[in-house]
Amino acid sequence: MTTATRQEVLGLYRRIFRLARKWQAASGQTEDTIKEKQYILNEARTLFQKNKNLTDTDLIKQCIDECTARIEMGLHYRIPYPRPIHLPPMGLTPLRGRGLRSQERLRKFSKPVYLQSHDEVS
Repeated sequence: MTTATRQEVLGLYRRIFRLARKWQAASGQTEDTIKEKQYILNEARTLFQKNKNLTDTDLIKQCIDECTARIEMGLHYRIPYPRPIHLPPMGLTPLRGRGLRSQERLRKFSKPVYLQSHDEVS
């Protein structure tokens, strides 16, 4: 990892912890705020801990993009949890009549950037 990438990752980590400190739940209830703050901190610790040994530059860049997208979406929608997507089974256009394997591959590629690591951790 280059020093510039390291600084970017550490900056994101600090940004998440500052965000969690100032977070207010959309409902305005204290218990919701505490629960959402705790979720933000636990999610950040888990994902950063999981990815601390990454050395591939492209993979690190993907993780940085995912983190940035999740921060921006959380701030925009005032919800710290990743927004779910719904893709019905066999709902994507098949390639030349292929079956379930191509559907699974299409579903994997159609997953938004902010959900790339969500299924692995949860």
